[in-house]
Formats: sequence, C-alpha cells, structure tokens
Amino acid sequence: MDMYDVIILGSGPAGLTAALYAARANKRTIVLGGDRLGGQTAGIAKLENYPGFLGSGMELSEFMKRQAETFGAEIVMVSAKTISGDSESGFNILADDNKRYVGKTIIIATGASPRKLEIDGARELMGKGVSYCATCDGFFYAEKDVMVLGGGNSALNDALYLADIAKNVKIVYRKGAFTRAEAVLRNRVSERENIECLFNTDLSKIRPTDDNRLVVTTTDGTEITIDGLFVAIGHEANTDYLSEDVTRDNMGRLAPSALPTGVYVAGDVHADIKMQIATAVGTGCTAAMDAIAYLNSKS
Repeated sequence: MDMYDVIILGSGPAGLTAALYAARANKRTIVLGGDRLGGQTAGIAKLENYPGFLGSGMELSEFMKRQAETFGAEIVMVSAKTISGDSESGFNILADDNKRYVGKTIIIATGASPRKLEIDGARELMGKGVSYCATCDGFFYAEKDVMVLGGGNSALNDALYLADIAKNVKIVYRKGAFTRAEAVLRNRVSERENIECLFNTDLSKIRPTDDNRLVVTTTDGTEITIDGLFVAIGHEANTDYLSEDVTRDNMGRLAPSALPTGVYVAGDVHADIKMQIATAVGTGCTAAMDAIAYLNSKS
C-alpha cells in the first residue's frame, strides 16, 4: 500500500494551507477533504475579514485548492471513519469510500459544525423550517419572516445576510447585548430597519402550524409565528471519528500537546484559538512545518 508523508484531514483553510506547505516541501501529501470543499468557509457569502482577499468563501477555498494542487498535493473528497497505527508503523486511515490511506504523519483539520439546538421540536423540524446555514437556505425565505438564534459574529452575519432576502428578521439572544460580536457587525445590525433584536430572551420549544409556518415559544411563554428559524449558537469540533482515548475539551477540540507523535492539529478543531480563517491558516502553516521537521528528522 502506498505510503504518504502527510495525510491531512479536512479541506478548509487550515487543511489546504497545510497541504500547500507540505507539498512545497516535496512531501507526498494527500488531503481527505470531507463532504464539502472549504468546510464552513464555503458557506460565507461575502468574506471581509481575511486580509488580502475580497470575495466569497467558496472562491477562496477553490483558489487555495488549486494552489496546493499546483505543488503536487492530492485532494480527494472523502472523510475519515477510523484511524489506527502510529508514527513507527504508519497511520492507517479508513475513509468512507472504504479505501485505506496510510501515512507517516497526520494533520487533523476537520473543523467544526454548528451546535444543534436541543429544545422540543428542533430536531423534528430540522430542514423543515429550522436551519443551521443561512447562505444555504436563505433563498427559501424571500419576503418572509425569519428568526436568528444567537449573539456572536455568526448570528449577526446570518441576520445581515437574511435581511437582504427576508421581509423581517428577529435576532433572539439570551444576553442583554451583543458583547461577543464585532462592533462593525453590531453597527450594521442597528442600522437595518428590518432587523429587530430581542435581548434577554431564549427559546423553549418550536412547533409547526397547519400552513407550514413555525411557532416558537420563548422561555417567558411568549409565542412568535415565523417562517424560518436559523440557529447560530456556537460550534463543536468534528472529532467523532477519533478514538475515546484522545483527549478533547468541552467543545471536542484537540490540544497539540495531548496528541501522539506524528499527529498535528490545525484550524477550528485546535483548542484555545479563535475560530477565524486567519488563525486557521496560521495553525495550518504551523502544523505542516512541524510535520515537515519531524519527517526530516527521521530521514
């Protein structure tokens, strides 16, 4: 079986940056890219805070992919199911295409997924009015009434995106102010006439109506009828494929110091970093350089 020098799990900015560095160092590199090139970045309609680039997240992802491939990195859109082995015998990855990929080092860059809403009705109505991706599903709600749950940058970005499509947007946030969101986003939200903010409010349940709308009930018993609910309440790392003995934090993220020899971590799955494209790129660079140094020390 062919042995890769570096196997990278994930095709977001962290994974593609790692692929670029590893391939340029003449290391045989493959990216197991998951189910969507770019990961969460691909869903960003207008990217404003990544230095040197203006465009969509998908455009950035495709550019990064082409750049890594120029230097010889292979990119296949499959996901890891299990990982076994070690740095001495080689890491053995079984992917969901039922193929095995063997490598001398692994860079885990599988990112994070939106945290699911755990209230009555949320699971049953997922895809039937409850969404976790405004850019994916927003067009269904042209000139309709929608709600965004959350108070960070993601929630406010979702609200601003939806405000250009929907008739009205309500942001529901359990705290009294958007203290976690950037000032520029707070200012834009306050300037939009069709965005209403409901602070110190949370949801307790959701139910459908006979005319395919939703009724959300707040924790104080108020009922609000809407057409769609967009959930933006944080993220959890995509690390379910790792064995139970791998140490994770409460968000499922990995600390580099807790990983075995030859395994590195980058991007949103990396513990104790800000979840931004710029930090993902930085940790992707660091992980690749560490893997390159390790490989060079063994040769």
